[in-house]
Amino acid sequence: MHKKECFYLGKIAKKFSFKGEVLLYLDTDEPELYENLESVLVEMNKNLIPFFIENSSLHKNDFLRVKFEEVDSEEEADSILGCEIYLPLTMLPKLEGNKFYFHEVIGFKIEDKRLGIVGEIVSINDTTAQPLFEVLNNGVEILIPMIDHFLLEIDRKNKKVVMDLPEGLIEMYL
Repeated sequence: MHKKECFYLGKIAKKFSFKGEVLLYLDTDEPELYENLESVLVEMNKNLIPFFIENSSLHKNDFLRVKFEEVDSEEEADSILGCEIYLPLTMLPKLEGNKFYFHEVIGFKIEDKRLGIVGEIVSINDTTAQPLFEVLNNGVEILIPMIDHFLLEIDRKNKKVVMDLPEGLIEMYL
């Protein structure tokens, strides 16, 4: 399985016991959805390797305490510490209404209520305090803040994000 067919779930944060148990940090708002996984994909040397789970339980808020099959010692646990974990995109819960996954809207058009089609979402920048749609309009990059107040509709059928953007935001780029 390739990384582009998967989503980032978290990483192997620390050892939990001398029997090879580890704590997975889950980068999600709903860790309970992942409590009963059969396996995860662990990225090692740029490859995704399936690791099967003997047992797991939620630990504190964002951690999953896991005992992997064939990881039976501290030394074996050390070898996977810090590795990122992934799951297939097919395992993502379906979102409806105006909730969306970032990867889901790549390629969607941005339509402003006032201006019409503004461009196509080519990427999402979530390294800033406010995530931004990176939109291309005839070779010009436009950055549009992902603010709930601006977002009117996620039209999955027509592959567009309908927004009510402040006057001047788009014009500033064009």
